[in-house]
Amino acid sequence: MLISGDREELASAALARIDALHTALTQIVLEGGNLDGIAAEVSRVLGVGVAVTSTDGRVRAEALGGDHQALLAEKDLVDPTGRVRVERIGDGAGHVSRVAAGGVELARLVAVSREPIPPDDVHALERAAAVAALLITREAAVAAVENKYQGDFLRDLLLRRTAAPAYVAEHAETFGWDLTRPMVVVVAEIDPSDDLVSGARRRQWQERFSAAWRQVATSVAPDIATVDFSSEVVTLLPLAEEDMGPVAGDDVVRRAVTAVAGDKGGGRRPFSVGVSRVASGIEDLPTAYAQARRAVEVGRRIRGGGSTTFFDQLGVHRLIALIPDTPTGAAELGAFVDDVLGPLAEATTEAADLRETLQVLLDTNFNVAEAARLQFFHYNTMRYRVSKLERLLGPLSTDPHLRLDVAVALRVLEITA
Repeated sequence: MLISGDREELASAALARIDALHTALTQIVLEGGNLDGIAAEVSRVLGVGVAVTSTDGRVRAEALGGDHQALLAEKDLVDPTGRVRVERIGDGAGHVSRVAAGGVELARLVAVSREPIPPDDVHALERAAAVAALLITREAAVAAVENKYQGDFLRDLLLRRTAAPAYVAEHAETFGWDLTRPMVVVVAEIDPSDDLVSGARRRQWQERFSAAWRQVATSVAPDIATVDFSSEVVTLLPLAEEDMGPVAGDDVVRRAVTAVAGDKGGGRRPFSVGVSRVASGIEDLPTAYAQARRAVEVGRRIRGGGSTTFFDQLGVHRLIALIPDTPTGAAELGAFVDDVLGPLAEATTEAADLRETLQVLLDTNFNVAEAARLQFFHYNTMRYRVSKLERLLGPLSTDPHLRLDVAVALRVLEITA
């Protein structure tokens, strides 16, 4: 049992250790150090694994030994993309401290330990989080200026406001970007939300979203251009020869999207992505940007939020989407659908059922037997349905022009419904 003098001595020693740690961390910041230095120093002094993550658990710096990583894996505290599930860390795994400044959450300081962390060490972690907040605030101020300059440059390029390609390539190199290789333009937008939140809160979502794309892009290659255009994040993903498949860039884009989305924990927002055709050089980038923007817009209208849409997969939807989203344009599309589909355009269960059968018949080139198999109908039932459809719409099985009109009308209904 500790006597009063012993307790005071231990408390004094703990306070001295906390002050020494705080002084060391402050010195790291003053000497231009980074978050890796802070994580390493906290880990050394407190004897725990340390990671500095984004508010949703994306690792920005770490000092984690093999035993610490094993503990995180054992407790299922890391998702398949490497996100630390900060919302789950508690007893038996460590402690999480908020890194905040001015009432704004900037990051998380995660301490990983099998043993309970003593109150004095928790206090030390809170002091370390305050120092980390200073460093992150400084880095954010510098990054904001750099990002604005880079964003203005890339926006001018994508909107055809820049000079000769040679100048653009040379200037891009000063940012560490390589724009001289085949690439696809990826436009990512946070999906609209009905949540009643402030503009500042939405801006926080966008900043976190942009930071996630930059981190993922850097993990693919350090010379990838990624900028935040306020309402969208634009990334120029390079393609290797093996990525030039039927849908160019499909694998590399989907890996990046998966890495950004993670397991959707930690407060991450759902988002939609549009992907351009391959841009072979700088001259192709403005057209590719327009394609990516069209893809994300039409993809969201067709599939809803959370979609990844490639421009080459839009098909006739590209043309339909060119109709202005105005009362006049909507009326014209509606009139076309009504003229072609007649009663099948109605919002009834029977009409929807017949439209589904019609789409299957179109997909199988009016192969009645195959359509019946796909819809689990008896052959005679499908023959009856074909007869009913032709009574309503005309000679679908023999008139290819009518089938084309019907197929387009179904696509219009898919977008506008």
